[in-house]
Amino acid sequence: MGPVLHVAFFLLLGASLARFLTHHPGEPRTPWIIALGLVLALLHVLGPSVGSPADDERRPTARRMLWLGAVVATWVVLVLLAPSFAWCAVPLFYTGLRTLPAGAATLLVGLLTAFVVVAQLRLASGFDPNLLLAPPAVAALATAVFVHMERQAERQRALIGDLRRTRRELAATERREGTLAERQRLSMEIHDTLAQGLSSQQMLLQAAERTWDTDPATARGHIRTATEITARNLAEARRFVHDLGPADLADGSTLPAALRALAARAARSAAAGDPAVRFHQDGTPVPLPDRVQSALLRIAQGALANVREHAAATTVTLTLSYLGDQVALDIADDGRGFTPPPAPYAPPGGPADPAPSGGPGRVRGHGLPAMHARMRQLGGALTIESTPGEGTVLSAAVPLEQTP
Repeated sequence: MGPVLHVAFFLLLGASLARFLTHHPGEPRTPWIIALGLVLALLHVLGPSVGSPADDERRPTARRMLWLGAVVATWVVLVLLAPSFAWCAVPLFYTGLRTLPAGAATLLVGLLTAFVVVAQLRLASGFDPNLLLAPPAVAALATAVFVHMERQAERQRALIGDLRRTRRELAATERREGTLAERQRLSMEIHDTLAQGLSSQQMLLQAAERTWDTDPATARGHIRTATEITARNLAEARRFVHDLGPADLADGSTLPAALRALAARAARSAAAGDPAVRFHQDGTPVPLPDRVQSALLRIAQGALANVREHAAATTVTLTLSYLGDQVALDIADDGRGFTPPPAPYAPPGGPADPAPSGGPGRVRGHGLPAMHARMRQLGGALTIESTPGEGTVLSAAVPLEQTP
């Protein structure tokens, strides 16, 4: 509204000066009228720069009060010399309403209106009802318009404030969710790589210690295998720190090749008490997205770690099946089995599920919750079939039509 008020003020000021010059040619007051008109125009132009930008518009300051007083005084003198300048009071109403608090601004508008009425009646040749009624009506209309616009502006400021707060809260929520997601990713990666590798190294080194005196060749073989696992764990750590896929899938390697390599490494460590691992592939292979391959490989790694630690199995079979509309990975062992809990597993970082009754406690921790989390991210499903004493079959299935 600022530009409109400036244009209206200068139009009224110019029209008032033109009316005076055309109706009073040769008047001795003319130089004073022109000079006062220029002073009033200059004061109006300087108005926006009077107050500091950091000042509150509704808070009167000494500089603003001095400026407003100069504007009103100049206008009063002009009206006394030339009643035509009375209509410049309308922009001055808005100036006072914007500069002063509501109560003081209303009082100023009333005083200006009364002055206009008195000046017009005093200078009029006869009584004119319009001179008595028109100025208060215009002042009331201008005040009502300003109050309405101020209320609208206040609502808009409140709405903008709410939107900004909502954006800040949304950004904070997204940051928290991103942090939790990254924590979950790191916990799953660490569980499926470093933790399982360290567990295997511990078992191999313990086996080497037991056979060091009686069978040095076997002990050295265990140490070499532990060294290989250490190198692989180091590569895995470097890759997931950079948010890369598993090392077995690097350089364009496929999921079947990675699972075969996983089974081969497990076979080399079988002498330390690990179960023998076999790999089978069914169906016609199709290209899989990287995140699907990574998730299924991590599930296989985690499942083998669970079997080594809890199942007391002698044989594990990895079966990768391409079923047309989905790809499935089955991990079957001939271990002791357990009773799977009916409730969903808690996600990594949350409270772990209790170990099933009668089972070896293989649900506790991050293993199965991490597998379920990976499947949920891909729109797939993880199922567990197990009975105490009869082994376990874990199946992870991902619909191919839902994979991005």
